[in-house]
Amino acid sequence: MANFSKSNVPQFSVEVYQNEYLPEGGREVNAIITVTSTGGGTTGGVPLTGAAHSSSHLPGQAPNAAVVIMVDCSGSMDYPPTKMRNARDATAAAIDTLRDGTSFAVIGGTHVAREVYPGNGRLATAGPQTRAQAKEALRRLSAGGGTAIGTWLRLADRLLGAAEVSIRHGILLTDGRNEHEAPEDLRAALDACAGRFTCDARGVGTDWEVKEVTAIASALLGTADIVADPTGLAADFTQMMENAMGKEVADVALRLWTPVGVEIKFVKQVAPAVADLTGRRTEAGPRAGDYPTGSWGDESRDYHVCVQVPQAGIGQEMLAARVSLILPDPSGGAPQTLSQGLVRAVWTDDMVASTSINPQVAHYTGQAELAQVIQQGLDARKSGDFDGATAKLGRAVQLASASGNADTAKLLSKVVDVVDAATGTVRLKAKVAEADEMTLETRSTKTVRVKK
Repeated sequence: MANFSKSNVPQFSVEVYQNEYLPEGGREVNAIITVTSTGGGTTGGVPLTGAAHSSSHLPGQAPNAAVVIMVDCSGSMDYPPTKMRNARDATAAAIDTLRDGTSFAVIGGTHVAREVYPGNGRLATAGPQTRAQAKEALRRLSAGGGTAIGTWLRLADRLLGAAEVSIRHGILLTDGRNEHEAPEDLRAALDACAGRFTCDARGVGTDWEVKEVTAIASALLGTADIVADPTGLAADFTQMMENAMGKEVADVALRLWTPVGVEIKFVKQVAPAVADLTGRRTEAGPRAGDYPTGSWGDESRDYHVCVQVPQAGIGQEMLAARVSLILPDPSGGAPQTLSQGLVRAVWTDDMVASTSINPQVAHYTGQAELAQVIQQGLDARKSGDFDGATAKLGRAVQLASASGNADTAKLLSKVVDVVDAATGTVRLKAKVAEADEMTLETRSTKTVRVKK
């Protein structure tokens, strides 16, 4: 494990958990990489409310962040009428949570994107006066029109791109399906925005499409969730903004260097949620590639790296991969290496050593399977394949129980009757509330940390 720090940059550490021993002929090497970020200019998890607005940053240091809030103003936000009011209140609560000096804007989204505040292609600077002006502008928001989320994201990108900051973040709220633009238009917008800003996405009510909202969060390295009851929006928006205000360093990449003959099978984030980063690699020199991790504050995340090494004889050992955390230089100079860790392979004829599975690897392999079988089970249920749904969701119950993922187990119990969690014996419930099914699908990728 190595650490490197720089003024006002959180200090990063990398820990590698693996069983490096392989049997004769063994070629697959698995490792869990725990990345922890502490200190720097972060708040240490202190909520940014009240007097903390101006005092939560380092003395004399201006906030290095810009945030754009995208509020769905389509016609369906009027049903019930309280939904729009809750959205306005939630946005106001998020604005109250902004740290003084943070750049921000509000967009009203329908089949077109409209600047609600401050307007004219600008961002406002958070302070008592601009917060009051923004909340006054919110009172004029009304529902009407369609839904074209790609246009909201592109406007957010233009506004955020004009800010000379390193942390660029979006918060997106929708209550409906993206029916007024083609799926490829949304995909193109996400491709254009990826790497330019991060975005948390929320679906309110039950008339939106889970896979659309989770795809937005996945592409833009943010979180996705359901707020089934609109009265919960204000608390959720406040929490999202507090998290955004706690970020201190953006565009951190997980760089994987591998020797000749080593093939990368996958790279996944596995905590706090499962996200496959394999296809998001950008080349970074000979035999090295960067995988995006987004913005960091005081936090810890786990990544699962799986590589295939060449065959070797008993007693031989090799470096299977070198993992580095890389921070690009905004001025185009050499990137900064924040921390490093090594993944090794050692061939042995000791059967006990070579067949034992590292507890971290076993745990997260189960968590990744848990996310997958929930999705497969819900898809099977929707398509009328009730036997398939029962089998997959039963396996999900078994995995959630074995790994201690109590939150997911609780969500599963609203979709199936659990007969025996240990064996995964379940019965599909005859009637399931739509909000319960959507909550399970939206949160299926959330994981629990391994007990160390």
